[in-house]
Amino acid sequence: MGWWPIILLTISNVFMTIAWYGHLKGPLSLRPLPVVILVSWLIAFVEYCFQVPANRLGYQQHYTGAQLKILQEVITLLVFAVFSVVYLREPLKWNYLVGFAMMAGAGPAGLRRGA
Repeated sequence: MGWWPIILLTISNVFMTIAWYGHLKGPLSLRPLPVVILVSWLIAFVEYCFQVPANRLGYQQHYTGAQLKILQEVITLLVFAVFSVVYLREPLKWNYLVGFAMMAGAGPAGLRRGA
């Protein structure tokens, strides 16, 4: 299994989560929406600098496009779960965990070879 695409997708998801949800608390929560949009776009640019190479490298190594998308979604769930607890200070309630687990459960099925 190629680990670099997974590592790069994880880094990209950290930036994307910050771009999408980082303004809900902290200093950006007090700024006007146009400022928040601009800052989020700048953060998203950094995210693309990791995400695009991750997908290209993963596709060249052995992942299909669908497998890369499944990896990205599972990584997104994991990154967001940590972000919501650490930064947003929101508890992970049992129903969130069940929902995340159901969505993440698709990962192994979609990543099987030769299916």
